[in-house]
Amino acid sequence: MGLFKFLKQKFTKKDEKTEKYREGLSKSRAAFANRLEELGKRYKSVNAEYFEELEEILIGADVGVETTLNLIDNLLSKSKDEGISDPKQINDLLVDEMFVGYVEAGKGIKNDIRFAETGPTVLLMVGANGVGKTTSIAKLAYRYQKQGKKVMLVAGDTFRAGAREQLQIWAERLKTPILVGKQDADPASVAYDGVKKAKEEGIDLCIVDTAGRLQTKSALMAELSKIKRVIGKEVEGAPQETFLVIDATTGQNGISQARAFAEATPLTGIVITKMDGTSKGGIILSIREQIGVPVRFIGLGEKMDDLEEFDLERYLNGLLVGENKDGD
Repeated sequence: MGLFKFLKQKFTKKDEKTEKYREGLSKSRAAFANRLEELGKRYKSVNAEYFEELEEILIGADVGVETTLNLIDNLLSKSKDEGISDPKQINDLLVDEMFVGYVEAGKGIKNDIRFAETGPTVLLMVGANGVGKTTSIAKLAYRYQKQGKKVMLVAGDTFRAGAREQLQIWAERLKTPILVGKQDADPASVAYDGVKKAKEEGIDLCIVDTAGRLQTKSALMAELSKIKRVIGKEVEGAPQETFLVIDATTGQNGISQARAFAEATPLTGIVITKMDGTSKGGIILSIREQIGVPVRFIGLGEKMDDLEEFDLERYLNGLLVGENKDGD
């Protein structure tokens, strides 16, 4: 059974989470699935021009140049070897090939935060300025508060003007404790004090914000390494999670910036924000290909509960199918 048929059959019944994915990915679906369907209708059989247009659609959806070229090469080989000329068959093959690797790589991955059996679970948040890191911290705090967890925030971004104040505002709204260091204080020292306080107060989840400056790679690595080292001295095994925040609307530019963070520190997951504001839904594939880290949470709107645990099948349904249609 092809991926299109499988997704249509699985998500025939509407539920809140599936609808959220469909609405949040509507722009991406128009730029990818709808264009793919329109392309197939304009050609009776595939030819060189068809594959050129297909390549443009994939690159435009932010699938990534290298992945796109590999996909086109594979489709060209299969179409010749198996004598396939029907655009619909080619498109079905494309979709299956695009995502089979991600499906295989994602088996057994638990996207929700893994909580430590004893002591606070420490989540380190990293990412460039302007990607939505502060808002993502607030949404994650809200998510786990709803699950009955005691959450604490640590304002470790002591360099950017207004960073501490923004996090303080969120802490007040969420009625969650926060530790704030002085302006230009050593971020590692602030992180250490925050984790120590979380340990003393029986906090379940301690979320540590970090500076979003894109410094030289060596300086960034040194700063993050120091933060991790001092946190680990206070709480064994901490930080248990390190999330990198990426703004989906910046496309490949955002991924280029993010690569510096991925090389500077071991990551356990990606939080991708503003997915509802972009037509470049293929960025999920680019992240997996270029950074090699799973997407753990995805932003599908501006509300506090619009940061969803990443669900690959719902993502594919939202990107490829959307509203259910008649036919195969």
